Amino acid sequence: MPPRISINNKPDLDSPEHIAMFVEAFYACLLRDERLAPIFTEVAGIDIVEHFPRIQAYWEKLLLGENNYQRHTMNIHRQLDAKQRLSDSDFDQWLGYFIQSADSGFAGPKTERAKRIATTIAENMRRALSVSS
Repeated sequence: MPPRISINNKPDLDSPEHIAMFVEAFYACLLRDERLAPIFTEVAGIDIVEHFPRIQAYWEKLLLGENNYQRHTMNIHRQLDAKQRLSDSDFDQWLGYFIQSADSGFAGPKTERAKRIATTIAENMRRALSVSS
């Protein structure tokens, strides 16, 4: 099935290409944030170029049913939290950038689903890590 374009000419997150575009836009926001950028680049020590395909595969799994992502995200975030405590505001900011990136460049059922999933992920991480304000 070909990727869908919404009535407002924004693509949906319904193809690997669109998900890749979203991941790049989302991380561009995250990496400009004075609080979140160091969590990714310094604390987690993420090589962004190496990280993009992993995150893209993660969202392809969640939105398209692909099975290229096999890592356990909660364990990864537990290790990160052990290095630097994550706060409610960190998750709020992450989710805000996610929704902003989705809304600014994409529209459609998969985009709406991605925003719902991201909200659930943020809440689950918050609870699992027992973050503080």
